[in-house]
Amino acid sequence: MLKRICMAIAFPRLWLLIILVPTSIVLLIYSMVFLGTDSAFSIGSYVIAFYALTVVCLRIPRMIAFFRSIKSGNKFLERWLSDHRFRMNASLYGTLIWNTAYALLQLGLGFYHSSFWFFSLFGYYISLAAMRFFLLRHTRRYSPGEKMREELVKYRACGIVFLVMNITLSLMIFFMIYWQRTFVHHEITTITMAAYTFVSFTLAIINAVKYRKYNSPVYSASKAISLAAACVSMITLETTMLTTFGSDSVDALTRTLFLALTGGAVSAVILTMAVYMIVRSVKEIKKIR
Repeated sequence: MLKRICMAIAFPRLWLLIILVPTSIVLLIYSMVFLGTDSAFSIGSYVIAFYALTVVCLRIPRMIAFFRSIKSGNKFLERWLSDHRFRMNASLYGTLIWNTAYALLQLGLGFYHSSFWFFSLFGYYISLAAMRFFLLRHTRRYSPGEKMREELVKYRACGIVFLVMNITLSLMIFFMIYWQRTFVHHEITTITMAAYTFVSFTLAIINAVKYRKYNSPVYSASKAISLAAACVSMITLETTMLTTFGSDSVDALTRTLFLALTGGAVSAVILTMAVYMIVRSVKEIKKIR
């Protein structure tokens, strides 16, 4: 009897686990943001979160076995894991749709608020979407390395676009500093933005390194686009966090200094990336000729 009770506690039913995990996350965030660490509710939320994390960790071997069984009987997952060209096309389609939708949102906000900043963001993200569409036209028709000269031409074109976009980005950062442009969100929204931005930035760096092994300029260009988008998200996140969490402790001069340093670093990264893409593609094209 005692063994059954312990097993039921350590391995609750799946429906209970599905309810427990998001509930514990919500309670934990609410306690950290609004209640602090001393209240009885906060202590209870910490206990629930610890229990949820423990039972999830105990289920990891079962989860691995479950996903392995799905993989062995699912043609789509087998293709996803084995076909890097299929993964690249799916990634380009998804990010193309996301960039276009986000750009249109910024355009709508620009008209609604009559704001130069939102119009600038629209131009930036629609340019990223256009580059993804430009690359997708190639990856749909050819395998990596099959048409190397065409890939290098597209790689060089993306570098040139980055070069032009960097001028626009520098102007955006200048006007953000000059006009003291800030974003104010709820604390939970800001935390969510931070998690999304850091995950996107980390994945962009990992993929940029990972896809170098395919020796495909088009693949490298697609990952450079993801890295550029993540860099701009870092600027937006910084000004949001400084306004949301540091409004009482960070003065306007310090906020401007942080934004200028981050904006300058992001601009330097994108400029370096653009110059590298142009120089490398020109050298490789000369070799082919």
